[in-house]
Amino acid sequence: MDLIKPLITLLAIVNPLAIVPFFIHYTQEYNERQRRRTAWISAFSAFVVIAISALLGLQLLGFFGISIASFQVGGGLLLLISSLNMLNAQPAEAKTNKEEIRATEVKASLGASIAVVPLTIPLLTGPATMSTMVIYAEKTRHLWEMAVLVGYGVVIGLATGIAFSLAEPIARVLGKTGINVMTRLMGLILAALAVEVMADGLGKLFPILGRTAP
Repeated sequence: MDLIKPLITLLAIVNPLAIVPFFIHYTQEYNERQRRRTAWISAFSAFVVIAISALLGLQLLGFFGISIASFQVGGGLLLLISSLNMLNAQPAEAKTNKEEIRATEVKASLGASIAVVPLTIPLLTGPATMSTMVIYAEKTRHLWEMAVLVGYGVVIGLATGIAFSLAEPIARVLGKTGINVMTRLMGLILAALAVEVMADGLGKLFPILGRTAP
């Protein structure tokens, strides 16, 4: 298993910097303690989603009788769609509409936690993140490689916690334009990785595609 690609893909998809404006918006009525607590609960929740996807994803595919090749094609297509969202300066996993945003604002104003929904799911980690972990988990051949994948969840969790904890300084320094540029750059990287994942899956489903002309 290539040990670098999973981390790059995860960073591109989760991209906590792109979620910073959402975090600021949803927590504008919070005090500093509540904001910090929300940041680290989101970070831990993101790690849990990534770890569970890596450890149990393949078992779920087996239960439903889905081949990894088919999942690679479907997951790659999902990553490609996510990359198109990012190229339009939108978070990869964002699916919130105006009604959902308003409901979350009301929830936050009442003191309810928004750390897991919608910050972690679907904004930080959603179907694209889960698909990525399952695809790379299938490529592991040793226990230590699986441990590395789960460890990447820790890296993503720490990056998320730090980004959210420093949300306001980051927003001031980068501004909306800087965040949009970084999101588009991550989207371009993710698009290339998505094509590679789909090509690998198609090669398994249709071996003739992998043959080279004599």
